[in-house]
Amino acid sequence: MTQFFAGLGQKSFRASQVMKWIHQRGVLQFDDMTNLSRSLRDELSVVADVSLPEIISDQISTDGTRKWLLRIDKMNAIEMVFIPEDHRGTLCISSQAGCKLDCAFCATGKQGYSRDLSTAEIVGQLWLAKFLLAEQYQTDDRIVSNIVFMGMGEPLLNFDNVIPAMHIMQDDFSFGLSRRRITLSTAGIVPAIDRLKEQCPVSLAVSLHAPNNELRDSIVPLNKKYPIQVLLDACRRYVSDSPRARVTFEYVMLQEVNDAPEQAKQLAEILADVPAKINLIPFNPFKGSTFKRSSNNRIYRFRDFLHSQGLIATIRKTRGDDIDAACGQLAGMVTDRTRRSQRYLKGHSQ
Repeated sequence: MTQFFAGLGQKSFRASQVMKWIHQRGVLQFDDMTNLSRSLRDELSVVADVSLPEIISDQISTDGTRKWLLRIDKMNAIEMVFIPEDHRGTLCISSQAGCKLDCAFCATGKQGYSRDLSTAEIVGQLWLAKFLLAEQYQTDDRIVSNIVFMGMGEPLLNFDNVIPAMHIMQDDFSFGLSRRRITLSTAGIVPAIDRLKEQCPVSLAVSLHAPNNELRDSIVPLNKKYPIQVLLDACRRYVSDSPRARVTFEYVMLQEVNDAPEQAKQLAEILADVPAKINLIPFNPFKGSTFKRSSNNRIYRFRDFLHSQGLIATIRKTRGDDIDAACGQLAGMVTDRTRRSQRYLKGHSQ
């Protein structure tokens, strides 16, 4: 933004002024930015534009979870979810229209992939949520306290747009979130994890979902390129400079697939020397999926064994599943360039 204004022959402080107008006051029209000169406002109206994703639908779950379907172009729409809790409000945002990966248990992956989101389209999600939630809750207090890149897409495959978006989210002249309140979830793009540490070391979550390579190869195909030990080495490097930091390992609980006592033992063994906390996620079904959610008893036994091995393990509470807003259920509307969605539907119609 500073470079943009320098190109217009303006002083650098114009950048902070406009950032505040847009992100803190919610003003999108340059004419309304009254501490800018009339000539500058007129020039900005010609050379610049502030626009938002179009809201197609806006649903609220019985548990208070709110999900938006947002149009980003004529062919694609993404989903964004807000999860209210007693002491925080978490916004789950998307980084791609669809997903380049094809994890077996995820509705987004079955939609195929269309394109990456721009930095503006990523930040626009937070802007919309901030001001729509302020209206819903009738308060000027911060409603969105945490951001998670756990919506549609693999954020580290859109690195060049995601990193600037996270910098804007942290900027004191915009949303002012600390890096610990931003969590990026990845299936394990190892070189990008190292780059993330160097450029924007936010909280890291890894979609693990299996304790051995054979099983993970079948449900997270990316594992064939970056096997578990290679991935765990990257996780150790990521937190090596922060003694109190931990990597969150997400583990979706699939009945009779990855929830056996022996698999809990294997998971404890591979994470024994990794600064880790484990988030056990009950599987959330979607149309055409062949997986089933593990029973509560199996999930509790799995968690209790991890506890017995000295590991931190929690069970994620399912939120928003009545509006398909729970983890793994986000599908959006995607023009699939990969034709994966066609193959998936064909396979499940036979």
